[in-house]
Amino acid sequence: MSGRDAAGRSELTRRLASALVLGVAALVLTVLGGVAFRFFAVLAAVLVFHEWMAMRAPEGRAQALVAWGLLGAGLLALLAGSPAAAVFALLAAGCLLALLHAALAGGSAWPAAGIAYAGLPALALAFLRGADMAGLIAILYLFAVVWATDIGAYFAGRALGGPKLAPSISPGKTWSGAAGGALSAVAAGAAVAWFSPAGLAPGPAGLLALLLSAVSQAGDLFESALKRRHGVKDSGSLIPGHGGVMDRVDGLVAAAVLLYALGALSSGLETPAAGFFSR
Repeated sequence: MSGRDAAGRSELTRRLASALVLGVAALVLTVLGGVAFRFFAVLAAVLVFHEWMAMRAPEGRAQALVAWGLLGAGLLALLAGSPAAAVFALLAAGCLLALLHAALAGGSAWPAAGIAYAGLPALALAFLRGADMAGLIAILYLFAVVWATDIGAYFAGRALGGPKLAPSISPGKTWSGAAGGALSAVAAGAAVAWFSPAGLAPGPAGLLALLLSAVSQAGDLFESALKRRHGVKDSGSLIPGHGGVMDRVDGLVAAAVLLYALGALSSGLETPAAGFFSR
């Protein structure tokens, strides 16, 4: 075995080990629900925002402190179990106030965008999980779809290769990988619906999974574009084999927001999972 092959196997082993540890932790917290899962969502938001701010430091320390304070208000409300409308209002107000502060201080809109990028997925995950069986199934379904997308895209892309998906943004991604990820997501979504007491039948579950997979892959490309624009390879170094937290959850944040939005339109801001996953 060449040194290059050995290095590749070692990197894959690190990626798999990290993904396994994080996956088990996420599943345990999902089953626990309640404060434990809200803490998980808030912690992820804090780490994502930290990496977001580190990618492009604001013009002044005051702008960073203001942004952290504004995001923190929304996340504390989420952790305390405040209603979804109140948390959303705090996050929206935080974005607007961060923009106002940037305009007055001559700063940029980057911190305000980070509040939205970190805060909205935390809100979506927390209220999708909720406190009932529908919420548990919704998060398991979401994880299955996003993880299957990542795994299917990785192995299909390596095995089949072919034309690049977006060479100017992420040279390693291929159309075959995107298709493999989407097909894997459809199978995973349909399987969750088939083996769980969900109201969503396997057919519609597969179609929804296809949409979420496409959005998940778009979220991955969006984060890749951000990194390329700011000249960084990874958003951080916290997760061995993966880089930063943003690198690990880039697809999840996009898919979670979409699933929450669709569920909220169907059954309200507080119980978005009920629209899809309750009998």
